[in-house]
Amino acid sequence: MQGARGLLTGALKRHWGRVLFGVLLLSAHQAAEAAVPVAIGLVIDRAVATGDWVALGWSVVGLAALFGVLASAWRFGSRQSVLAYERETHHLRVEVAKRVLDPRGHRTGMRSGELLSVASSDAERAAMFIRAVSMGIAALAALVVSSVALLAIDIPLGLGVLVGVPLLVLLTTRVAPLLTRHSAAQQEAAARTTALATDLVGGLRTLRGIGAQHTAASRYRKSSTQALQASLRTAATTGLYQGVTAATSGLFLAAVAGFAGWFALTGRLTVGELVTVIGLAQFISEPLRTLGFCGQLTATARASAARLATVLSAEPQVGHGSREVPNGEISVALQGVSYRTLNSVDVDLAPGELLGVVAYDQRDTDALLAVLAGQVADHDGKVLLDGIPAEELHIDARRRAILVEQHDVALFEGSLRENLSAGSQLTDDELAAAVAAAAAEDVVDVHPSGLDHPVTDRGSSLSGGQRQRIGLARALLAAPPVLVLHDPTTAVDAVTEELIAERLTAARAGRSTVVVTSSPALLGKADRVVVLKDGHVTSIGTHAELAESDETYRKAVLR
Repeated sequence: MQGARGLLTGALKRHWGRVLFGVLLLSAHQAAEAAVPVAIGLVIDRAVATGDWVALGWSVVGLAALFGVLASAWRFGSRQSVLAYERETHHLRVEVAKRVLDPRGHRTGMRSGELLSVASSDAERAAMFIRAVSMGIAALAALVVSSVALLAIDIPLGLGVLVGVPLLVLLTTRVAPLLTRHSAAQQEAAARTTALATDLVGGLRTLRGIGAQHTAASRYRKSSTQALQASLRTAATTGLYQGVTAATSGLFLAAVAGFAGWFALTGRLTVGELVTVIGLAQFISEPLRTLGFCGQLTATARASAARLATVLSAEPQVGHGSREVPNGEISVALQGVSYRTLNSVDVDLAPGELLGVVAYDQRDTDALLAVLAGQVADHDGKVLLDGIPAEELHIDARRRAILVEQHDVALFEGSLRENLSAGSQLTDDELAAAVAAAAAEDVVDVHPSGLDHPVTDRGSSLSGGQRQRIGLARALLAAPPVLVLHDPTTAVDAVTEELIAERLTAARAGRSTVVVTSSPALLGKADRVVVLKDGHVTSIGTHAELAESDETYRKAVLR
């Protein structure tokens, strides 16, 4: 995948037509602006000084035409440049979203908040490279026109500008690498703070419940302070950059104006030529400032492009093959699987079986779910689906075969219907059947709008139990051959839990289901229960058998 340089040049290639058209028009605008003091000087020498009214009239018409070209070129040229910039910003955001949502995962190590920062502010800043290039080339065109005009008036003055301008640009660019480094550090610090804020908002209720909100707030203050310091360093470098540009430009223009005034006093320049030189000297400060600003934009764009390239070029966490899973019910087998805390785990799931899993350590649960979900590729042992190694299956086929419904249910802003259907075309009867299987009828019936009742972001308008049941109903509607549920009833009362256990068994009849839980109601309905302790499978049997023979199991699940 391309790096930061390739990403920026690729942005120009993708929009070369608009960029080229915009550069031509903006260059015409800058050339017209540079021609204004030249035209005024000619009017003074050929109309005002001579008292020629006809020449003065034509001069006014010419100036009006010049300003018409100037305004039109700016309007349409800037429009093309902005369109290219906005489209590139959208393109980069889509590419980042596509990479983040890739079912194979990514190895960036970035959290959700950091990825959000990359997809928003970094994409916008990287796309500003298009604006920097367009404005920079137009500024150079203005300097070329100004230099040619000065050479035509007086060769030493023109040569002074031609030599002085590159030296000024070279001097100001010496600060650009420092600005790039500080801008990158600022973006990274801001992204870390955004990620931390996202985590804290999502877990605020839990933090309050365990009394850790003050510790969390302290961590956020520390991260925010670091982001502020990075921003101040970037602002200081930006101020230095702009100060160097303004100071050197001012001194250069003062020197040009001084020499021009001396030449006028000695009769080497006419009054009109003096006005032209002074006007061009003042005008040149604008493209010089523009070049400095473009250098600042380029430095920031490089820093953001590097972060974008990190995401877009990240290797996927898991690979996939090309094989498909046979139609119908399938079996799942874990053979000697070792990952994180898991150690040589052997588990078989027969077609149509309801398997309960009890893990005494939450780390074992997380590792098992990650392996079943196909989120990791660096585990030892084999995961077989109908005897086919998981790595030989196409990623879409594996995702269709096994659905892992996590304990932390993700609901989206919209309606209950939209959250349940998840984009599929389902009838009201199908939705009602799944809602009933999840014992969630009260969630729908309590609202006059029923399935069309609005749900706020992350399902915050629903209680924990309501979110769990809506998530369970959505998983049942997906009807995968293998459904893996993680603690689907922890936020409901005992009566509702027993009802869900009975209805879940009926709804998944003939299909394979794994329930990772300590709920006796769900475990009691399981055909078999597998017990994980210290990363090993220590016991297998029915819930009744294990509860009678294993004291540790009995204490863990009976309540």
